[in-house]
Amino acid sequence: MTEVNRRDFIKTTGTAAAVAAGTQLYPTTNARAAGSNGRLRIGFIGPGGRGFGAHVKTLAQQKNEGANIELVAVAEVYSEQLDKVADYIEKENGNKPAKYVDYKEMLEKEDLDAVCIGTPDHWHAKQIIDSLKAGLHVYCEKPMTKTVEESLQVVDAWRSSGKVMQVGVQSTSLPVWNQVRKLLQDGKLGKVLQFQTEYFRNSDMGQWRYYKLTKQMSPKTIDWKRWLGVEEGLAEDQPFDRAVYAQWRRFWPFGSGMFTDLFVHRTTSMLKATGLRFPSRVVGAGGIYLEYDGRGVPDVATVVADYKEGVQGLINATMCNQNTAIQQVIRGHFGSFVFGNGEQFDSFKFIPERPQVTHDSTLKEEEIEVETPPLNKVSTTYLHFKNWIEAIENNDPEFCNNPPDLGAAAIATVILGARSYREDRVFRFDGESGEIADGKGEWSAKWEKLSQEGGPAVHIPGWTAGDRGSTLIDPEYMKLAGPWIDGKPPQNG
Repeated sequence: MTEVNRRDFIKTTGTAAAVAAGTQLYPTTNARAAGSNGRLRIGFIGPGGRGFGAHVKTLAQQKNEGANIELVAVAEVYSEQLDKVADYIEKENGNKPAKYVDYKEMLEKEDLDAVCIGTPDHWHAKQIIDSLKAGLHVYCEKPMTKTVEESLQVVDAWRSSGKVMQVGVQSTSLPVWNQVRKLLQDGKLGKVLQFQTEYFRNSDMGQWRYYKLTKQMSPKTIDWKRWLGVEEGLAEDQPFDRAVYAQWRRFWPFGSGMFTDLFVHRTTSMLKATGLRFPSRVVGAGGIYLEYDGRGVPDVATVVADYKEGVQGLINATMCNQNTAIQQVIRGHFGSFVFGNGEQFDSFKFIPERPQVTHDSTLKEEEIEVETPPLNKVSTTYLHFKNWIEAIENNDPEFCNNPPDLGAAAIATVILGARSYREDRVFRFDGESGEIADGKGEWSAKWEKLSQEGGPAVHIPGWTAGDRGSTLIDPEYMKLAGPWIDGKPPQNG
C-alpha cells in the first residue's frame, strides 16, 4: 500500500473502527494540538442554522467526550443568535465564551488556534483567508467559496499557511469513496467514462423558505450592513429584509441555490471516488419552472462537466419532485457501480456489461460490501470534525478528508455550471492556470484527433490496470476501411 493510500485508509477508517469496536474515541490523555500550549482553542464565525446545529453542537459533544478542545469565542451579527450559542456552550461545557459582533475583532483579541465558519457563501473566502493569515486552522462549511476565482485564492492561502483546513462536505469522511477509487484504479470497471449524481427535493412552500422568519429579526438585533459585507465590497447595500437574511440561499448575491447548497455534496463525493479534480468543460441548464416566490436561483438544474481524463460528470436535480430521483452511478466500459440515492451506503452494486463486450465470462453482478461506521451512534458530521481535529493534532494538512484543493475542484464544477445557466455560455477551464474561457470547439477537436490517431485512452488519476477495458476489437471487415485514392481501394480492399 502506497503512503498516500495508507493515509487515505487511516484517516477515513480510524474513527469508524473505534466506534465499531466500542472503544473510546477521545482518550483522556489526548495529544496536544500542534502549535498550542494547551487545548485547541476554537472560535466560531457566524454560527447560524448549520453553524450552530452542526459545528457548535458537534464540537461541544466531542469536548465532553474528552477531545482536547475548548470552545472559547463566538462572532455573530444577530444578537439573539449570539446569546443563544454562547449560552449553549456555557451550559454544555461549563465555560463562558467571549462574544463578538465583528469576527475580525475576535481574531485580533482572542488567543485562538482554530475557527469554524458558518456564514453565507459570499463571506467564506474573505473569512477563510483572514483566518489563515492570522495563523489559525480552519473548518469552513460548504461551499468553500462563492466564485471559482476565490476558491483558487483560498488554495494558495492554505498552501502558503501550512495550516489545516477542512471543507464541510461531511460525506467525504465515509470510507466508501476511498474503497471505490481503489477499485476504479485497479480496472474493475475498465475505462471509466461517466459519473452521474443527483439531489432531488420537494416541498409545498419552496426550497429554503422553511427557514423561519421571526419578529426578533430586525435592524435592531442584526447588524445588517455587516451581514451584507457592504464595506468589504461583498454585496451592495439594500433595505433590510428578513427573507433575504434567513433564506439567503434563494438569492444570487449570497448563494447559488442548489448548485452550491446541494450539488457540492454529491460532486465532491464523486470527485473523491474517481480521483478527478478540475473540469475542463462545463455546461449548465435549467430554470425557475414552479417556485415563483421571488427567488433568483432555479428550481430545476443540470450540470454536465467533462474532464481531461476522458470522463463526463452529470449532476441533475429538481427542487419540486423527489420520489423519482436518478440513481448515483459510475460507469465504465466493462461495468458500472450503482450506489442508489443519498450519501450513506452499506453496499453498492457492480453490474457488468455483457460478455460479448468484456470477453470475460467470470464477471457477474455482485453486491460489494462497504465498511460503514455505525451511524446510529455518530453522524457523518461527527466523523468529519473528528478527522479535522486529528489532522490538527498530527500537524498534517493533507490528513483532512476534504481539503481546499478538493473543495476548489467541486466549486469549479458547480459554479461554472451555475454561470453557464445564467450567462448562456459554455465554459472551458484550465486547472493549472485557473483561466476561464468560452468554449470554441477545441474540446471536441481534441477527442476527434485522438480518435483519428487510434488512442490511447486517457484515464483517471492513479490508474493501474493497463489497457483493461480500454481497447476495442476490430472486426475483420474493418480492414476494408480507408480512403480510395485515385479511384483505387485501400491496400487490403
